[in-house]
Amino acid sequence: MSEQRLGDVIDDHCIKCRRLTNHSIVSVVAGQAAKVRCRTCYHDHDYRHEIAPPSKKELKRMELEAQAAEAQSALEAQGGQPPTPSVEAEEAPKAKSEHA
Repeated sequence: MSEQRLGDVIDDHCIKCRRLTNHSIVSVVAGQAAKVRCRTCYHDHDYRHEIAPPSKKELKRMELEAQAAEAQSALEAQGGQPPTPSVEAEEAPKAKSEHA
């Protein structure tokens, strides 16, 4: 690819518009775009290489998966035996009374 110049129009994901839009290059480092300006909302941001940032839901899921993997590795380090359930967990739940 040829060297990018200031003012060139490229596609990028705008975090304000939340979609892929045309952008103008406003900063160049080592021949590559560093900062761009959305031509729809005129918001300046770092060049994201047309990749949308993960949503909050995806971030939460990745965090939970990391915690589960950490717990699994800690369990394997202890010899692979699951923790013993407490006495309260073994008690049967009380039946709900039916009201007519």
